[in-house]
Amino acid sequence: MTANTLAALLLARAEDDRPGLMFEDAAWSWRAHVAACRAAGAWLSRRGTGLHVGVLSENVPDLVFLLGGAALAGHVVVALNPTRSVDELIRDARATDVGLLLSDGPYEGVARPVSEALGVGALPLSAAGAQAEVDPGAVQEEPPAPDPADLVMLIFTSGTSGRPRAVRITQRKIAVPGASLGALLTPEDVVYCSMPLFHSGALMAAYAPAMSSGAALVLRRRFSASGLLPDVRRYGCTYLHYVGKALSYVLATPERPDDADNPLKIAFGNEGSAVATRRFGERFGCHVIDAFGSTETAISLTPDPSGPPGCLGRLPEGVAILDPFTGRPCPPGRVEDGRLLNADEAVGELVNTAGAGLFEGYYNDSEADAERIRDGAFWSGDLAWMDADGYVFFAGRGTERLRVDGENLAVAPIEAALREFGGVIEAAVYPVPDAAAGDQVMAALVLEEAFDPDAFTAFLASRRDLGSKSLPRYIRLSEDLPQTASHKVIKRVLAREGWRTGDPVWWRTPAGLRPLTDADTKGIEEEFVRHGRQHLLET
Repeated sequence: MTANTLAALLLARAEDDRPGLMFEDAAWSWRAHVAACRAAGAWLSRRGTGLHVGVLSENVPDLVFLLGGAALAGHVVVALNPTRSVDELIRDARATDVGLLLSDGPYEGVARPVSEALGVGALPLSAAGAQAEVDPGAVQEEPPAPDPADLVMLIFTSGTSGRPRAVRITQRKIAVPGASLGALLTPEDVVYCSMPLFHSGALMAAYAPAMSSGAALVLRRRFSASGLLPDVRRYGCTYLHYVGKALSYVLATPERPDDADNPLKIAFGNEGSAVATRRFGERFGCHVIDAFGSTETAISLTPDPSGPPGCLGRLPEGVAILDPFTGRPCPPGRVEDGRLLNADEAVGELVNTAGAGLFEGYYNDSEADAERIRDGAFWSGDLAWMDADGYVFFAGRGTERLRVDGENLAVAPIEAALREFGGVIEAAVYPVPDAAAGDQVMAALVLEEAFDPDAFTAFLASRRDLGSKSLPRYIRLSEDLPQTASHKVIKRVLAREGWRTGDPVWWRTPAGLRPLTDADTKGIEEEFVRHGRQHLLET
């Protein structure tokens, strides 16, 4: 069997009696892990050929057994995002041909209306029998070896058109980064996975490297800032994967003089601020590798520890920063006192000019494929700029999509919902930077009457089509919005101004909506400075 498949990585561990999986008070050897995967694959095969099985789950062993079973037996796991609304989940499941829906305990109530809308069966995830005693006689002869290009998962992301898009996750797409990052590990290492496995990051930067190297994998149901260090010590974790604000949340926990007394050696992830990655490494005595990547995995940048703080590394061969309107390379950024002086010309789109890399396309979405692949090049939609020494800095994700707490969101569905609020003449939704990592949602509203914050709050609470992370953090009240001659809102102007505008701005706090004051603005900007992200306020 070719080593370029998830199935091959699994079967290489089939006779390995070292620790393979740890979860709460339970543990499995790699041999038992693979046997449970085979049992789950056989269970799926009894229900059909090439089944697309939707899953709503936290990080539990049954989920990884199901994924392994799908890889071995030729089925497809559709990783549904439980933070999305019920209506969005119905659309996602329908678009990916889900024929069976499985859910972990906390999400069984959400799964029910989704399965009813689709007319498919809904069962507890444990029904796969993955944690039951495996009867070797019940597992039939091994299915034919899969091809590296065979589909094994579908993971959702959001594109600029506002439609959710299912990225094709093939056997190869998991195995290749698994082998690459697995080279950092040995069978004696222990990998900590607390980021959700319905995202590609945890899949490719925790699950796959553990399997490739033979290191043990530790699962936590969901991330806990206060629980991270106790878990690392309890299980002897030497490597952890993080996304976005995770490091900042951990750093916000009370500091203790013995924090560095732990086995952790490597923290690997992306979207950590320069300050957070430095402080995390110093506080917990580990090496932090903050890389760049996306679910599409068409572009990867290798971090350069010798580069300036906050850089992503240097552009690899075949990757360029291009002006999305002209297709020409952007000139280097001119920096003075940490401020980018020529953002308008230096900031462009990261493009793989050599092809699509590991991007295998979106599922049944040729229109989305055509948006990403143009003239043989992959246009990521991610913005960046390069300094005079060739170091690359992330500059955002354009104005039609954003990323909140590690979740990709499209603006169109949020705009559509806001336009239904009474008295709204026009609504525009766009990203503004978050002080710690990623983006926050900002909305500009043109109203025909005075803004009623209580009514607006009640309206948002009533929307089934808006997930919790889609709710605007900032609301700008404008008399009119900047428009092109064809009456399209120029969102780059709104995004550049952010909350620093002459228009009234309200913001959502734990106590509710209230007007943004000068003191609030100063506090927000000081937060950017503390996280080393003040340059984002200039671009």
